[in-house]
Amino acid sequence: MLILCPECSRSISDQAATCPGCGYPICAASAGPKHRRGRSTRRKLPNGTGSIKKLSGRRTRPYAAYPPTTEFDRNGCPKPVSAIGYYPDWKTAMAALLEYNRNPYDLVTANLTFREVYELYYQDKYVVNQKKKLSASAANSTRAAFRNCAALHDRGFRSLRKADMQAVVDACPLKHASLELIVTLFRQLYRFALQNDMVDKDYSQFVTINRPDDDESGEPFTPAELAILWAHRDEEHVGTILLMIYSGFRIKALESLEIDLETRCFRGGVKTAAGRGRMVPIHAAILPFAAHFVPADFRAGYFRSNCFYPALERLGIARTADCKRHTPHDCRHTFSWLCDRYGVDDLSKHLLMGHSIGGDVEKAVYGHRTTDELRAAIDKIQVVICC
Repeated sequence: MLILCPECSRSISDQAATCPGCGYPICAASAGPKHRRGRSTRRKLPNGTGSIKKLSGRRTRPYAAYPPTTEFDRNGCPKPVSAIGYYPDWKTAMAALLEYNRNPYDLVTANLTFREVYELYYQDKYVVNQKKKLSASAANSTRAAFRNCAALHDRGFRSLRKADMQAVVDACPLKHASLELIVTLFRQLYRFALQNDMVDKDYSQFVTINRPDDDESGEPFTPAELAILWAHRDEEHVGTILLMIYSGFRIKALESLEIDLETRCFRGGVKTAAGRGRMVPIHAAILPFAAHFVPADFRAGYFRSNCFYPALERLGIARTADCKRHTPHDCRHTFSWLCDRYGVDDLSKHLLMGHSIGGDVEKAVYGHRTTDELRAAIDKIQVVICC
């Protein structure tokens, strides 16, 4: 193949080492400039996609992914934009950039930490929101749950995954009730974040408590202790304790309990789907206590510390035979024991106590009880009132 000599323009062979006419070196010129070693051969990203830059220095995540520029100054120069994130290699950065282009998000909220999202959520729920007045105990529970998530406080909220939150729950040494508050906080934070386009997926829904529920442990009052309570039923707070025993409601449920004296029924419940809003006929023996009970004035925490325990101490029945302290939850255990003792059938007992039927399809789907049937069941429980 003939080529022109760059020096004298004479036609010569491309295989010649030099030009025969002027001596100009041909092979070195035809070879052209060599690529520098290590130079990237990646093609430029299309306009409007963004860019990926490798930052200088020794970094664990040297590749920065930047979104496309959308704002320009008066001279037409693009304004600097914040990076989507920093990544260990080009492919990871490119994947993040493509994901951003598929679903663009606010970079300001995307970089918020767990602590910052919590502060925004707390402000929105307990300060800004004036439609529903929330109790001080609810705010205290939220703050306590946040303190127990210290390992996540400085983590980017958008970077969290199920494993990160599950590790916090599994490592927490506190009781089951505290773990429930942590899981509840996770779910409320994700709900808030989804509403404000901070995240695209709720990973909190997969977090579980891998520990038995210790809140249900307890010991029922004995017949002798029940007799003492009935003998002092006219004393302060004793009537409320008997109301808890013969209705089966948790102490927290009494704050929102609905009492219909005309139909002689309670309606209320907390904690589980099966327990919330359940109907429980009022046992004839506690009808006078129900008539004078005002749920709006009842506070579970105050009653537990300042009424329940002092009343039992005053009556000398504060502790069981094994020296365990009677708790408000023992009232619920007593109701369960009374149902068993006086022959209340299992389905009625489940419905009265608000327990889940579980995997028993026959009871869950086909098990029904009318109000009169439940009243007949609860009236089986006998009460010996000593004057």
